[in-house]
Amino acid sequence: MARPLRGALSGLTTRGRCLLAAGLAAALCSFVLNERDLLRVAVFVVALPILVCLLTAVARVGLHAQRQINPNRTPVGGRAEVTLHITSTGRLPTGGLLVSDGVPYSLGGKPRFVIEHLPRHTGTRLRYHVQPMLRGIQQLGPLKATITDPFGLAEFERELAHTSRLIVVPRAVKLAGVPGGSGLGSGDDGSVRLNAGQGEDDAIVRPYRQGDDLRKVHWRSTAKRDEMMVRVEERPWRGGTTVMLDHRAAAHRGTGANSSLEWAVSFAASVCLHLHRYGQRIRLVTESGGLIVRDTGDGTHNDHAVLDALAALTATPTTSMNSPNDPAGGQELIAILGATTPESLSALLGHRSRGTRSLAVLLDTTAWAAQDEGAAGTDIDGATALLRGAGWGVTVARPNTPMTATWATLCRTHGTRADSVITG
Repeated sequence: MARPLRGALSGLTTRGRCLLAAGLAAALCSFVLNERDLLRVAVFVVALPILVCLLTAVARVGLHAQRQINPNRTPVGGRAEVTLHITSTGRLPTGGLLVSDGVPYSLGGKPRFVIEHLPRHTGTRLRYHVQPMLRGIQQLGPLKATITDPFGLAEFERELAHTSRLIVVPRAVKLAGVPGGSGLGSGDDGSVRLNAGQGEDDAIVRPYRQGDDLRKVHWRSTAKRDEMMVRVEERPWRGGTTVMLDHRAAAHRGTGANSSLEWAVSFAASVCLHLHRYGQRIRLVTESGGLIVRDTGDGTHNDHAVLDALAALTATPTTSMNSPNDPAGGQELIAILGATTPESLSALLGHRSRGTRSLAVLLDTTAWAAQDEGAAGTDIDGATALLRGAGWGVTVARPNTPMTATWATLCRTHGTRADSVITG
């Protein structure tokens, strides 16, 4: 009995504690002055806050709540409705209820509701809206209720519902067209095999690199090209497109929703969803070749998988593109690159055969860095020349250029065709 009473008294407000202290002081004075009427008043003053605490503590036990988010997946700048269903199953009526739900700053202000009277069993519904401005996996909650009595003598706080997840996906822009001269839209492989005579085994070759096994030298191709060529064995021949997203923190400028990283993520989402509509199998990888998401290959393209993966993507602290092999795995490649160096580009170019179509979107990070003091951009002209010299189709993106225009320019570029793939 003592423990529940202490728990109930813990909810006394400053007013309630002052009233309780006044009652005890009046009781002491009644004994000193031998005033029975003052003792009666003291008993009432002491009993009132204790009784109020007990009733308020009992009222909070019968509270239950549910939270529903519709939709639970929304794009940046979109709008979602949150519904709170609060019911009371206790025997006593509940009133003076202050309800607040935990909402991150990026979703808006913290909603608060005052319920003067909560009907038993039927409950009440509360609604509010959130408008996310940053992508990510956001948590709503916990939902807390503060119960007070009409006199303001007692106050109890209770958690009614735990957190709920809201997935804020990047904004995807509707694009039009596909890069000309590629296998996009037809389901064909971006690479082709030339001069395949009947009964001959196809051989895929590439220029010799230091450390290659000399037993793999393809002498017929070497004689034709006057350059040592080596055979690439067991190279997978499959259709589809790989989208490579450079999400290094050092490669991007700007902050918040207006940063170059958010632009790159949104553009990657737009490209993946657009190519899905053309029936393409998509692989989305990082600048180091790490797989973000890929199609199952069963012909059912799940856009939610791509958007959810990009919603949870964060900047990586690595400073260089250090993929140990071709990040596209031999497929056609669309690379979305931030600020980079010739060394990083050379490593990427070294993995890509001239026989495979490669396209790049270079972000002019100096445009995003204009408002950052001391922020350095990239040698956009040097990077563009290096990529085009290797046969890549390149376009430059800036924050004031619509994504639709960037994609249209990329579709008009002509990267390397599969003219270096020779059969044995």
